[in-house]
Amino acid sequence: MTSLAWSFRNSSETTSWEVNGWAGVLLCSTSGPMAHSVRRDAPELPDFSLLKRLARDQLIYLLEQLLGRKDLFIEADLMSPLDRIANVTTLKQHDVEKLYKVEYKPIVSTSDQLCFLIRPRIKTVKWICDVVNADKAFGRYRRYKIIFSPQKFYACENLLEEQGIFGDVTTDEWSFYLLPLDDDIISLELPEFFRDNFLEGDQRWVRTAGSALHLLHSVYGPFSKVYGIGRCSKMAYESWREQVEEGEQRARQAEIGNVFLIDRDVDLVTPLCSQVVYEGLLDDIFRIKCGCVEFGPDVTSSDKSIKVMLNSQDKVFNEIRNEHFSQVFGFLSQKARNLQTAYDKRSGMDIKQMKTFVSEELKGLKQEHRLLSLHIGASESMMKKKTKQDFQELLKTEHSLLEGFEIRECISYIEEHINRQVSMVESMRLLCLLSLTENGLLPKDYRSLKAQFLQSYGIEHLLTFSKLKQLGLLVEQQPGETLTVMESRVGKLVNDKTAGKLTDAFSSLAKKSNFRALGRRLNLVPKSDEEYDLRVPRDMAYIFSGAYIPLSCKLIEQVLERDGWTGLEEVTRMLNGHEFAVTAGSNGSDARVKTDSQRIILVMFLGGCTFSEISALRFLGREKGLKFIVVTTAITNSARLLESMLDNHA
Repeated sequence: MTSLAWSFRNSSETTSWEVNGWAGVLLCSTSGPMAHSVRRDAPELPDFSLLKRLARDQLIYLLEQLLGRKDLFIEADLMSPLDRIANVTTLKQHDVEKLYKVEYKPIVSTSDQLCFLIRPRIKTVKWICDVVNADKAFGRYRRYKIIFSPQKFYACENLLEEQGIFGDVTTDEWSFYLLPLDDDIISLELPEFFRDNFLEGDQRWVRTAGSALHLLHSVYGPFSKVYGIGRCSKMAYESWREQVEEGEQRARQAEIGNVFLIDRDVDLVTPLCSQVVYEGLLDDIFRIKCGCVEFGPDVTSSDKSIKVMLNSQDKVFNEIRNEHFSQVFGFLSQKARNLQTAYDKRSGMDIKQMKTFVSEELKGLKQEHRLLSLHIGASESMMKKKTKQDFQELLKTEHSLLEGFEIRECISYIEEHINRQVSMVESMRLLCLLSLTENGLLPKDYRSLKAQFLQSYGIEHLLTFSKLKQLGLLVEQQPGETLTVMESRVGKLVNDKTAGKLTDAFSSLAKKSNFRALGRRLNLVPKSDEEYDLRVPRDMAYIFSGAYIPLSCKLIEQVLERDGWTGLEEVTRMLNGHEFAVTAGSNGSDARVKTDSQRIILVMFLGGCTFSEISALRFLGREKGLKFIVVTTAITNSARLLESMLDNHA
């Protein structure tokens, strides 16, 4: 494997660095970014900054209802989203004197007016009750306002009543359903949605998802067709339809044509795979939070950490975000050379030319230089970490699991991973990936791996295994429930014309995953003996080094091609059904309007989506002349998804 060495220089310093390529699965290239076939007639995306303005205006209105100076207490996971909507200066302009983070302890505020901006959580409401009752005990009078975001639940108001403070506080809702993270990514910022809905069976957020869809429909609709799959998607769709029927219908020009709703538990394999596109890898290693990442001294080459906003405004990032990581170094190398050439233009300039250069180009070049330095530092840091982890061997194991080859060797690798106590979440991820791709573990393997896991990481994870089983993430094959037997049953049900609706027995069967059968039916796993050129990817499999096309994205592609679920009956039965395709409205008779809006597809992931899936949909959009807008309950990855299963998760 050839090493990649290049220099990055500016006028005052020269820094040389060398990166050894990842052999095998990562084919290092110095040819710059990969070639994408782009249709020139791709439609323009709607302007989602309006959603921010609506949210900001409503928040200001709610704050001003509490006249005069006030202190504002903000729940921790609302602080980053709030910062994207209204900064400290904006809040101070509307009589917010001091800001505090909710910390579930006695408060130190001396203000006579307290405002609480919180999620509708029992724990937080109980803390507010304690604050109010403590003031009462000391004979202190204050005015209290609770603003629930995005909505208040009956259970919260009921608790206020039980604690005897319902008459002492005013409550309101800040309908902050949607936070645009980028031109084509919108988040509900509800990471608990996955656990609450799919594990706990708590459907309180379903109406929130319906309301978010209703807001998008009101501002950017009407939608012409809605497709979906999954029980939660169907409920969210029905909630949205109810809200549409209750409200006023106004004729307007549609900016979004079709909508696709998908439950996260329809495809649990994809979020458990290691991400190798640049943005996904950044998220796996540095944890992108609310569209922002914090780079430490190892990236910045200084003693300070720096927070960086990652979106299409960052021109360097925008060009590499969807690239396979092996292609990124070639691009950064070329970018550095181009930048150096632009700087070198200064020599030989006369005074007039220099003046023009300074006023028109220098600022942009300095900004590009700063961003390029950061992404070079981030790439170096990620490479070092992944080389230390023996990432190549890990990816090889994952690809074998996806392809169904050398399973005993994969189990040996996972056992070694567990016994060396590498990373508890990583070991759990590999176990779940093994179970999902093999339709459950053989009883002897399940018992052995479970015993080794508990011995390495602690007996307290016994409950975690129960949760993973409940979700269908890590299960034991029942006697007679081998892959072949399960597939034959699936085939029998599909071919039996009198079967009609899915039975409960079949539903429980489907819960165990039918990855192999789905893989063959939808061609999710390209043949391993074929060469895959990551510089010129031929399909969405490039996001996983050519080993696997994400099921979620493949379903979207197939349904859009077929204009519905016709011909996918066997697939939907293996996925436990709940699929739907409905004509929701009309885009009018203007053919041009129809064409443009029809080619903008809104995809809503209920339970979270990964940056890899977003990259895959962007690729699909370029191939088909479409634009995808991704709306998700939260950005997720394997670590976030599995950490939500841990018992100490709040």
